[in-house]
Amino acid sequence: MSETSGTPIRRRRPLRRALLAVASALALATAWATTAQGAAPTPPTGWTQVFVDDFNGTAGTGVSTSNWQYATGTAYPGGPANWGTGEVETMTNSTSNVSLDGNGNLRITPVRDSAGNWTSGRIETNRTDFQPPAGGKLRVEARLQMPNVTGTPAEGYWPAFWMLGAPYRGNYQNWPSVGELDIMENVHGRNTVWATMHCGTNPGGPCNETTGIGSSTSCPSTTCQSGFHTYTMEWDRSVTPEAIRFSVDGVNFHTVTANQVDATTWTNATDHGYFIILNVAMGGAFPDAFGGGLDGDTRSGVPMVVDYVQVLSAAGSTTTPPPTGTRDAYSAIQAESYNGQSGVSSETTTDTGGGQNIGSLAGGDWALFQNVAFGSTAATQFVARVASGANTGVSGLVEVRLDSRTSTPVGSFSIANTGGWQSWRTVPANMSGVTGTHDVYLTFTSGQAQDFVNVNWFNFGR
Repeated sequence: MSETSGTPIRRRRPLRRALLAVASALALATAWATTAQGAAPTPPTGWTQVFVDDFNGTAGTGVSTSNWQYATGTAYPGGPANWGTGEVETMTNSTSNVSLDGNGNLRITPVRDSAGNWTSGRIETNRTDFQPPAGGKLRVEARLQMPNVTGTPAEGYWPAFWMLGAPYRGNYQNWPSVGELDIMENVHGRNTVWATMHCGTNPGGPCNETTGIGSSTSCPSTTCQSGFHTYTMEWDRSVTPEAIRFSVDGVNFHTVTANQVDATTWTNATDHGYFIILNVAMGGAFPDAFGGGLDGDTRSGVPMVVDYVQVLSAAGSTTTPPPTGTRDAYSAIQAESYNGQSGVSSETTTDTGGGQNIGSLAGGDWALFQNVAFGSTAATQFVARVASGANTGVSGLVEVRLDSRTSTPVGSFSIANTGGWQSWRTVPANMSGVTGTHDVYLTFTSGQAQDFVNVNWFNFGR
């Protein structure tokens, strides 16, 4: 198939850097245990549950057809072959591929037969109307364990939890303009979750198709394969610009905002509802981009296990938009965009997608970011993307101070060698509650004279 077929091809090459942010999903922390809990958590105050499936039922039975429909075969009716992505499996509605386990979980299991042919499962919500109300928010989340297989036996595995714009259903030729939101994707059993928004035109266009606007991070605490994690998309129409945030276990690692693309592209991708998809593909463009597809050593029969899928809605405006001329505390602030500094230099980064980071940071250095708007609800978390090639025994603090570089820090974390000056990790830290609009200083404190950290971006969360 061609890349201009209008079907969701997804990624074919490594992701570029997109803006990152911290979501307000921390109220769902009770869902982060590493064993299945059987029921979706109670919605936080201000949120209403509009859809849920806890996958309770008799072991060996299929999913509820009142909630889900099976997508079977190797294509939509009249659509491009191999689901437009080059994957090789045949999707079925067989309980060998899609079934409940009797313990409150859904299992989507790819299986290879004696002839070497693969089958798997793909289910989609019947509903196609998931979108935030005017001035409100939509939260779509699943608690799941990726197929617990790594290394050579995982080659070609491509589990996903994602959404497509409602106009795609029945058309199958209008992608990517109608929008795609990939909340969780993984390949080859890597300890990595990818999140992406697809939009615009293909190839290229304002959303860099077929790559899309995406980013990735490692799963916290336990690996993506060895434990359950909660993967969340929060679509926020209560802020300006409108934002779509992606998180794992309550820590947001990727945000797309309306001002990243032209108004027509954003409207075409967001002026309608979406439907939800769960599937495990085998082979295809995304695995190919990371070293190739499946082979004879790929292990058959390892399921993606889904505890629940839940959709929440929050009505009305819950956040005051940042004033004109300010920086939004909850969208990524690129470190090289400082308004003032001492001891700071900028350099090209090899972090996802390129761009710049600030470096040569040692004790006493600082960077100023003016007019950061926190709003009327207190921010309680500080997150930064950092790297360090400091020598053994050299470490320091990355601190947040408000309105003066000598004020008491409201938050900080320590950092030492991460494996290299371009070996990046996302570090969260709690901080005292901050509201209003402030000049933010990043200050760097160390007991040694040597450089100890590089910073790519930072942001805040509630």
